[in-house]
Amino acid sequence: MIFFIKHNLNLMEETKQLVDIITEGIQEKKGSGIVIADLREIEGSIANYFVICQGSSPAQVEAIAESVSDFARKKAGEKPVNVVGLGNDQWVAIDYVDVLVHIFQPETRAFYDLENLWEDAPLTKIADID
Repeated sequence: MIFFIKHNLNLMEETKQLVDIITEGIQEKKGSGIVIADLREIEGSIANYFVICQGSSPAQVEAIAESVSDFARKKAGEKPVNVVGLGNDQWVAIDYVDVLVHIFQPETRAFYDLENLWEDAPLTKIADID
């Protein structure tokens, strides 16, 4: 039982580190409006965390997605199980199983309003880097 608890704590810490690394990847390409939704206590949630951000153009959305993937691979050894939306670049979703990354253009982000969809979850807003 102690092993299981310790193993579970290690997995939770690794997941939190992945969230931090993803945030770095977003900031590297000047992604803005970063919000981290902690869904661990939300019954029926599809991940432990959502990381939500935006880019101001299709090119920036794609650059943010590439940066997130590069940072996660190089710093955490993580590869996504799925990426959708590349080429469209209105909304790119990157699935790391326990962490889902959503990169929007502003209009698309406002339309889907994920932060309010998960309003019961604790939300952490990360200040934009100038």
